[in-house]
Amino acid sequence: MASDPQGTPRRVPITRLVRPTTYVAAAFLGLVLLGTVLLFLPIARAGNGGTDLVTAFFTSASAVTVTGLTVVSTGEHWSGFGEAVILLLIQAGGLGISTGTAIVAIVVFRRLGLRARLYTSTESGNVALGEVGSIVRGVAVLTFTVEAVISLVLTLRFWKSYDYDFGSALWHGVFHGVSSFNNAGFTLYSDSLVGFANDGLVLMPISLAVIVGGIGVPVLYELSRRRRRQLSLHSRVTLWMSGGLLLLAPLVLALSEWTNPGTLGDMAIGERLLNSWFLGVNPRSAGFNAVDYAEMRPETWLLNDMLMFVGGGSVSTAGGIRVTTLAVLLLVVRAQARGDRDAAVNGRRLSKDLTQQALLVIVVFAVLTIGGTLLLMALSDVNTGQALFEVISAVSTCGLSTGVTPSLGNPGEVLLALLMFIGRVGPVTLATALALRQSDTRYRYPEGRVLLG
Repeated sequence: MASDPQGTPRRVPITRLVRPTTYVAAAFLGLVLLGTVLLFLPIARAGNGGTDLVTAFFTSASAVTVTGLTVVSTGEHWSGFGEAVILLLIQAGGLGISTGTAIVAIVVFRRLGLRARLYTSTESGNVALGEVGSIVRGVAVLTFTVEAVISLVLTLRFWKSYDYDFGSALWHGVFHGVSSFNNAGFTLYSDSLVGFANDGLVLMPISLAVIVGGIGVPVLYELSRRRRRQLSLHSRVTLWMSGGLLLLAPLVLALSEWTNPGTLGDMAIGERLLNSWFLGVNPRSAGFNAVDYAEMRPETWLLNDMLMFVGGGSVSTAGGIRVTTLAVLLLVVRAQARGDRDAAVNGRRLSKDLTQQALLVIVVFAVLTIGGTLLLMALSDVNTGQALFEVISAVSTCGLSTGVTPSLGNPGEVLLALLMFIGRVGPVTLATALALRQSDTRYRYPEGRVLLG
């Protein structure tokens, strides 16, 4: 939608509607292909020989989409050159998600009608097109600052406590600092972070970086600019939902795994609490694990499925349907249960368009999840629980695994790689299309009724 000089909405040609998101998708695809070529080179693999094309493609797609699923051990299979390529792909993918999506959002905002723009700027705190440069710079400064702080803490810990020489400690610190802030989930260890399950000075900095990286650019931008002003409705809902999930998820997962000897059961109380926190943080976006997910109870897998499906904040490196989508759904349910005409929060009514878009996002993710699970079961020898877990992890770009990813075979790996790409570029494409295709029709059909329940 655009508007004429009088602010009357008019329809925008479809080629202009898809152009912004096409650029984003093309940029991500180009990065995936470039990473595939670089990782396919013999120099990228440790030892003799090269890497097969599917493994290179899968790893590149996982890094660019900051997912973290792997079919080979990052620290053992790849050379220093290969690890550096993966790190650069993570950094480029993370920055691309944050800045590219933010720019698309601003372009969408500019193309809305005059009345819609005024309403949107009041309710959600959107920024002007002229602030693109400051947003990009702000995202870059925030990214490199948080990464530097986390990298420094981890470097000192690895150097002083794990007998690494300074060069190795610095590389491990930087790699995991970048991976954690970008919610990528890549590690240089074959067992992820299981070896650090009792080390709070490793797990806590990584979990904090994951949280900051998964909140989203709009919230971080407002927090940095509006210290004395009221936050927008979007930021408040994001912070409320994220805080609630950060309190609830560790508690629920701890109750589920507290007595399981394969995960938390044999740990001291302090270690159980630390790892319960880490368990609660990572399923929503990051994909790091300090316990063996293959040893988890089936009901814990299902709890993780739900957390991965929800994901993190909008315009962030996290994935999933986003916490704001879940919030809208819960508000609609509450309104229906009360018999209210409209869903509302904090003195603001949610538009019907918004609630319908939230429902559509959930349905699309559900269809991708169900379809992907059926295909993975047909292509690979995995059970329903494992297939569902891997597919949700890919679609939500989380990166957690029950341990079956390396055994899926080429067809299964290609399927997950495609799901990772769709899960990363799909939400911004869908949201943009829905926002730009809104129109004010001049007629309404007579109301009809069907029976429900």
